[in-house]
Amino acid sequence: MHKTVSIQQELESNSDNRTRLYLVRHGELTTSREWRYVGHMDVELNDNGVNQIKKLGIRLLQENIHHVLASDLQRCVKSAEIIGAMIGLTPVSYKEFREINIGHWEGMTLEEIVTEYKEEFDERSSNLATFRVSGGESFKDVYERVIPQLEACIKKHRGENILLVAHGGVNRVILCHVLGLDLNNLVKIDQAYACLNIIDFFESTPVVRLINQPV
Repeated sequence: MHKTVSIQQELESNSDNRTRLYLVRHGELTTSREWRYVGHMDVELNDNGVNQIKKLGIRLLQENIHHVLASDLQRCVKSAEIIGAMIGLTPVSYKEFREINIGHWEGMTLEEIVTEYKEEFDERSSNLATFRVSGGESFKDVYERVIPQLEACIKKHRGENILLVAHGGVNRVILCHVLGLDLNNLVKIDQAYACLNIIDFFESTPVVRLINQPV
């Protein structure tokens, strides 16, 4: 007869029955202090961003990470390469983990968007989950490409520890998913540059251990 294991039993058991995700945001960017929306643009880390990721790498040296994954955008690839070099692993990148594409807003500052596209900005602010900027994506679109890829990676690396270097928007989508939150709650979850989140995936449920730990 199949024995049902409760969530509490899973939490109290050893780590063999869970897959741990170390979910990281890339470091600060050359555009960060201008508050530019970069989306799918390939933007480099600035010097502070590189230092942030190096500090995070030191923090992760104490963890037994088996695989390093990343968005294929340069800011995540570079961040993953820095950490990977420190822990002796080569990152694997996936386009599915890219930041949200924000269409004709890409490269613009918040002030420019509010000035030139105020009606569009207000509409997006009131319907964050499904509003799609012209030429871009909604967060529902992001969810539909990120979560299946995440689940495939969790299945592939069952029982291991995975580091995923992604973006503020992508991380928030993942956290909303595992917490069972509507995507309109994205703005209630902070994701600082080079922050660390830890999520354990058991067979019955994901468990969030840590959110937005700064370097």
